[in-house]
Amino acid sequence: MEPISADRLGMTRREVFRRSGVGLGAIALGELLGRDSSALAGGALSPRPTHLPPRAKHVIFLHMVGAPSHLDLFEPKPTLVAYDGEPCPASLLEGQRFAFLRGHPKLLGTRFRFDRHGESGIELSELLPNLGTVADDLAIIKTLRTEEFNHGPAQLFLQTGFGRFGRPSLGSWVSYGLGTEGDDLPSFVVMLTGKLAGAGSSLWGSGFLPTVHQGVEFRDGGDPVLFLSNPPGMDREDRRAILDGIRELNEQQYDTVGDPEIATRISQYEMAFRMQASVPELVDLSSEPEHVHRFYGSTPGGASFADHCLMARRLVERGVRFVQIYDADWDHHGNLFHALPRKARQVDRASAALVLDLKRRGLLDETLVVWSGEFGRTPMLQGDGGEKAGRDHHKDAFCAWMAGGGIRGGTTYGRTDDLGYHAVEDPMHVNDFHATILHLLGLDHARLTYPYQGRDFRLTDVGGVVASKLLA
Repeated sequence: MEPISADRLGMTRREVFRRSGVGLGAIALGELLGRDSSALAGGALSPRPTHLPPRAKHVIFLHMVGAPSHLDLFEPKPTLVAYDGEPCPASLLEGQRFAFLRGHPKLLGTRFRFDRHGESGIELSELLPNLGTVADDLAIIKTLRTEEFNHGPAQLFLQTGFGRFGRPSLGSWVSYGLGTEGDDLPSFVVMLTGKLAGAGSSLWGSGFLPTVHQGVEFRDGGDPVLFLSNPPGMDREDRRAILDGIRELNEQQYDTVGDPEIATRISQYEMAFRMQASVPELVDLSSEPEHVHRFYGSTPGGASFADHCLMARRLVERGVRFVQIYDADWDHHGNLFHALPRKARQVDRASAALVLDLKRRGLLDETLVVWSGEFGRTPMLQGDGGEKAGRDHHKDAFCAWMAGGGIRGGTTYGRTDDLGYHAVEDPMHVNDFHATILHLLGLDHARLTYPYQGRDFRLTDVGGVVASKLLA
């Protein structure tokens, strides 16, 4: 049988490839939408089946940008206090790289008291009295480890599993893997407290995933989402008519080129239109009772970490899958013993209130709350000591905590040496951290993949072990 050629079909070679591309595009679109390829709007965020029975449906991730000192908040080390001011053991310096430490630094013990809390007896710094009231709901991870020791790369590693730009963020992977429960809000929302330094908006980017899965930043003041309001002279009916025309053009373009990103574009236009109605009510915190504001320490119309924690609760109530809050100014290379208490006061009350409020509303069982910096701090002194004492970056052991969403509360995971420098029991790589979060959401980290540049990528790359001891 004579092969069929482009000439016999009455098509140019370019036309053959174009039409083949449509076929491939339709296949990819079907995967993107999780339904038949004719459903161009909204389908990319439709709920998707999980690999495993999920323990959590939502995540609220509190990222303390700049890296809090775990040795002054979560890790009481009497030996370190006893040897405060003594030269650091040479064994801790051999083969190590530091951001700023040079020569032979001295050890620096904490000046803060640690107390036991709850029935579990979890030890927390005196700087976190409110968090102590929810100690029995917390799982403190003491041996988290990253591969980066500078802020930007470490922030990327914590949020994307890779220390350089271009990979999808954790929130984007969750959006891609699960979709969303609502149809008038994004699946992934981001809020910033203070000026974010380091990797910037790449921390909530979608990388090579469809852009519908990137985080949407909610802003303080003006439009909560950029370009959400209609321009002067345009009403909602005019906006609808314009969007209908744009949608028709986009559908024609999809029929021609078959690019799945066109489906994302249509979906985002439609989402923005629905958000014009849903977002103003959502961000109006004046509708919350006064006792709720006292509980969180929030203020209607404010822009504090407390306001964002309250907003996070409202977002998960409305079906948002992943809420990311970045709180800036935790980089304490100096003035540690004055600056850290101030920062702790700014987040302690609201963090505890968020856990308690979710619990009272029956939402904590299905909402995983995560609190972490991008790395930890050295047990060695940076600077000359005294009032200017600080700590350098430390990547080999730092602390985070989780609550709710299938976590075994009132527990600590892992153990470090007497100086809080190395993990000596149950070390946890960031890949393991991510694998555990995905597992709690019903996602197998090894099966949540996306084809790109000839291979299947995943959040945990070639690593990742679920920390089963953390699971309830």
